[in-house]
Amino acid sequence: MVRKRSKKIYVLDTNILLHEPFAFLNFQEHDVVIPMTVLEELDHIKDRNKDVSRDARVAIRALEDVLRDASPEQMLHGVALPLHGEQKISGHLTIINDHHLKDELPGLPGGENDHLIINTALYLQRERSPQKVILVTKDINMRLKAKGAGLKLVEDYRTDQLIDDVRFLYKGYYRFPGEFWGQVKECQTEQKDRDILHLLERQLLPDAYINEFLIDEAESFAGQVVAINEQKIRVRDLGYERMMHRHAWGITPKNIYQAMALEALLDPNMDLVILTGPAGCGKTLIALAAALELVIEKGLYDKVIVTRNTPEIAESIGFLPGTEEEKMAPWLAAITDSLEVLHKTDEHPHASVGYIMDKANIQFKSVNFMRGRSIQNAIVILDECQNLSAAQLKTIITRCGEGTKLICSGNLSQIDSNYLTAVTSGLTYIVERFKNFPGSATINLNGVVRSRLASFAEENL
Repeated sequence: MVRKRSKKIYVLDTNILLHEPFAFLNFQEHDVVIPMTVLEELDHIKDRNKDVSRDARVAIRALEDVLRDASPEQMLHGVALPLHGEQKISGHLTIINDHHLKDELPGLPGGENDHLIINTALYLQRERSPQKVILVTKDINMRLKAKGAGLKLVEDYRTDQLIDDVRFLYKGYYRFPGEFWGQVKECQTEQKDRDILHLLERQLLPDAYINEFLIDEAESFAGQVVAINEQKIRVRDLGYERMMHRHAWGITPKNIYQAMALEALLDPNMDLVILTGPAGCGKTLIALAAALELVIEKGLYDKVIVTRNTPEIAESIGFLPGTEEEKMAPWLAAITDSLEVLHKTDEHPHASVGYIMDKANIQFKSVNFMRGRSIQNAIVILDECQNLSAAQLKTIITRCGEGTKLICSGNLSQIDSNYLTAVTSGLTYIVERFKNFPGSATINLNGVVRSRLASFAEENL
């Protein structure tokens, strides 16, 4: 006999609905409580000229869809939430007026919004005992205050969190200890056009993913998984030395990680390439060199579009005079820096950079204006995307039309967003979501830094 799970009560903080406007629908058969303070905060945010205001409006509309036909009494006692999939038991959504609770409960002092929400959870913990009451918030300090005030259960929102520790994030490659061929017991090899393919036993790499790179410690083998079934994996032999001698726009890889990145970037069958790694590992430089090679030398694409989030979490790019590209230029200085590095040996480097930007049709665009577009036959470089949420990244990915290649790069140790952590970053999300997609490749770059100073800072600061 299957034991029925007891219903829990989840009290949601405002930042949960800003992070995911439909979050209140994701608690299965459990009840969800929205304090009146949360609705007031959403109301204040919805009219601001910021990207987060859109999420506030979506959350308000989603709540209204569920509560539209409910009477005031039903809203107090709970309105049944819609069922999903094979779910048979529905949770209930309740709006609770938390402003009158300060006189009934010795909770946190003052009229701060965070304190009102915490006091709501404390009130429900007392009134609904022994039913479990859980405050859900992405605010770490609020979680600490809630526990200090006596709330037993406090959680982060993890429905969209695919991993618990970025140390276990998919790297896009597997390194065999020792020599690769010393571990292969059975292999069938065939030649198809210019490629050498090896058919290996699946047990050699039971957790293989499509397009995953394979290397070994002996630096004698480099390959890429091109097909997988229950018994076998098919590996394309790339050749370690051949990969290390690949080049794009005069750039050759300094290590095997950059070589793998270059291999994926120059492959026209890869619609999405994700580059992760610390500062100075060459993500932007290699991405730009590959883009110039594909657009100018090979003519496979018509233009290069470069974009990134602005420090205000992809909100405003300002109202000062200037075109969109002129306003975005300060945020995309890493791209112009890389262009200067690629042409530093030219007789007139500055003139060369201007010529190449015109010839490759390099455009600087704001993330704000990506919504509603359909980008055709272009290379889109999305730099510093660790500061974008999964929803913002989805907006950009879905703008990529026929013949467009998207390059996402970011450093998960440099997150500036108030709403994201390394495990909830959109970069982490797409790495895990796309690792089984046949048109994508992920490479975590390691081992290259700008200077001794940067290396020391990475290790000691």
